[in-house]
Amino acid sequence: MKQRIKLKGVLRLYLNWPVILTLLLVCMNLSILTVDRKAAAVMSFFVVIYAAIAVMLYFVKKPLIVNELVRFAAGYSQVQRRLLKELAIPYAVMDSDGIILWANDEFMDLAEMLPKRKQIRDIIPEVTAENMPSVESDVSLHVEIKGRNYEVCLRVMNTPSFDEDMLWQETHIHSNELVALYLYDETEIVALQRENENQRLITGLLYIDNYEEVFESIDEVRRSLLTALVDRKINKYMVNIDAIIKKLEKDKYMFVFQHKYLEQLEASKFSLLEEVRGASIGNDAPVVTISMGLGVNAESFLGGYELARGAIDLALGRGGNQAVVKDGNKISYYGGTNVQVEKTTRVKARVKAHALKEFVEGKDKVVIMGHSIGDIDSLGSAIGVYRIAKTLNKKAHIVINEVTSSIRPMLIKFQENSDYEDDMFVGSARAQEIVDKNTLLVVVDVNRPSYTECEALLSMTRTIVILDHHRQTEEAIPNAVLSYIEPYASSACEMVAEILQYIGEGLKLKSLEADAMYAGIMIDTNNFLTKTGVRTFEAAAYLRRNGADVTRIRKMFRTDLPEYHAKAKTVAAAEIFEGKFAFSVTESNGVDSPTVIAAQAANELLNINGVMASFVFTQFGSKIYVSARSIDEVNVQVVMEKLGGGGHISVAGAQFENCDIMTAVEQVKDVLRQMITEGEIKL
Repeated sequence: MKQRIKLKGVLRLYLNWPVILTLLLVCMNLSILTVDRKAAAVMSFFVVIYAAIAVMLYFVKKPLIVNELVRFAAGYSQVQRRLLKELAIPYAVMDSDGIILWANDEFMDLAEMLPKRKQIRDIIPEVTAENMPSVESDVSLHVEIKGRNYEVCLRVMNTPSFDEDMLWQETHIHSNELVALYLYDETEIVALQRENENQRLITGLLYIDNYEEVFESIDEVRRSLLTALVDRKINKYMVNIDAIIKKLEKDKYMFVFQHKYLEQLEASKFSLLEEVRGASIGNDAPVVTISMGLGVNAESFLGGYELARGAIDLALGRGGNQAVVKDGNKISYYGGTNVQVEKTTRVKARVKAHALKEFVEGKDKVVIMGHSIGDIDSLGSAIGVYRIAKTLNKKAHIVINEVTSSIRPMLIKFQENSDYEDDMFVGSARAQEIVDKNTLLVVVDVNRPSYTECEALLSMTRTIVILDHHRQTEEAIPNAVLSYIEPYASSACEMVAEILQYIGEGLKLKSLEADAMYAGIMIDTNNFLTKTGVRTFEAAAYLRRNGADVTRIRKMFRTDLPEYHAKAKTVAAAEIFEGKFAFSVTESNGVDSPTVIAAQAANELLNINGVMASFVFTQFGSKIYVSARSIDEVNVQVVMEKLGGGGHISVAGAQFENCDIMTAVEQVKDVLRQMITEGEIKL
């Protein structure tokens, strides 16, 4: 049966105009009849003729006109289908389940598919159910197909807006919505972006860490040979990355190179560090080390230089012999696996001492703060700064919250001594009442805000001084007016002992104060076995001259029997991981300071033959603490940094939250496995 076509809208109105006009003429004829009958008769004759013609046209010509309209619409639809099918942009239609219902020739050629139902994820795996578009928002993805880059645009379309006759025959639409998929080739754009990124310039700074120490220890002839050798290695390295390098000072260089070489440098872990370290003009010549700082992805050249300056400062603050890449807030470290070379000159200590003296003299009072869960090094260095403040007639306070067994014997000695004020030691609450804008805040034995005894104090005064021997991390105390961080130093007490000798004003340590500082050096060096240098013994000699008594200190810090049992059990329970790493757990029940026992046990485990590093875990409060120790073969500070901790090359630690001890142990083992695989640790 032939389907009857019904016209609607404007088209129907347009084709009915003869009928409408006939009705208009009849009305006109009736109006004339009221005026003149003869005229109305004549008019009626012509109206009848017009009506006959109009009716004939309506019933005879209308089907022909409709057929012509249908033929035109069909032709137009075919043109539209052909244009869409031959569109140069790959285009497809799919349902909400990701099944392709129709695709044009370009898409089928790209996907190498026949006209059939197929899942879109089989062609573009990045298009999943999770990133399908909604009516409210379209979705855009960037994918790679056959080595070319495409932007995939997904958009919801209503079923009536797409000709269902175009869909493949076996397709059945299960919903009222379809998803249109467009692929825009952006290969050239991506290539240009990549080329632009590769050609961006990176600013770098290179410093020789120990220039003065090295060149003052050799004669002039060999000095020029060593200088030439180091310069040659540096320039040869820079030629390989097409860099421009300029020597700013005798031990400082600035260089610029293209971003495309950065990946190469990072892959080689900045091999220049080891190349320069290996430079030698004789067996007795000292080792030269360098530090590098790079500023990446800055918005301007000046911004890149500022990032490079921050990176080189961080490299030097971490002990040198390493490269630091600073990409905005992201910081990457390379090298730094060797023990730092001790600086023999005290020029820096003298300069810092004079600066500290000026700051103390310019303030009304001084507040000294160490790290949380303080140890004897933190306490001893704080007492040394306390003596500086009292010598310069300033009111001083030391912030201590939790008194552990490691500092209790010494703290009691001060509290029982009438030479010291009752408010010499204060808690965080009292300290916050004391500190104001005219207070000097001295932070000792720590340089990370979150590790301080009271982090709130850092924002309550503008004058902050940092004295620390731990390597710096990206978490730093902001806006310090004086920062003296020397990772080569054995302890904070050693640094403060050197500063004390340059304060002047007739400063004289009391024997109890000397005991506290000497004890800090002893504990941090494990009785002068680790991280000791010439300046360590010079500082110890200065403290001995001021009345420090080794026997008195030893008696003061003897271990209680339960703690000794706990340490012995920890050592006895140790397991060896990968044949080189000792792992153990310290029980915290019945022990006043399990973290101290863990540290002592970690030192003891290094006495086992073949052990390169030791890791001892303990739970204290709601956190898991790990003490990491090594002699010289493993940089435990790098290991702990990967877990959010830090410290020194041979003495480091970390804290874990929201996990149990066994989970923490596995995390450390995973890091060691990764470092062994990547070659950072050589067994």
